[in-house]
Amino acid sequence: QVQLVESGGGLVQAGGSLRLSCAGSGRNFSTNNMAWFRQAPGKEREFVAFVSWNAESTLYADSVQGRFTVSRDNAKNTMYLSMDSLKPEDTAVYYCAVDRRRPKAFGPYYGRTSSEYDLWGQGTQVAVSS
Repeated sequence: QVQLVESGGGLVQAGGSLRLSCAGSGRNFSTNNMAWFRQAPGKEREFVAFVSWNAESTLYADSVQGRFTVSRDNAKNTMYLSMDSLKPEDTAVYYCAVDRRRPKAFGPYYGRTSSEYDLWGQGTQVAVSS
């Protein structure tokens, strides 16, 4: 079964750090772009970070730029999200996603939209207390 599984979420105080992992199984995603999204209670799912298939390109939402770092290890078929200086407004369920339909895709407007991704993990909860 092809799937993505997130881990690493939890409860942390404002200013703290967490590292999320997204492990792929069932096939290798080394030629596929991947991303993190999040959804807070009562809000729509929003883009957080993107990493290209070869990790040479990354994108971030303005709200996390400078605090979050996305990376990947293709040998382990795993993507990561290192989150520093966490704020209460970062509280959400975090989802990882992969674009299997367009290997090695790129473009000036690509990577930030949820519809570009066709496989999602189940999500991991991040809660930041003030």
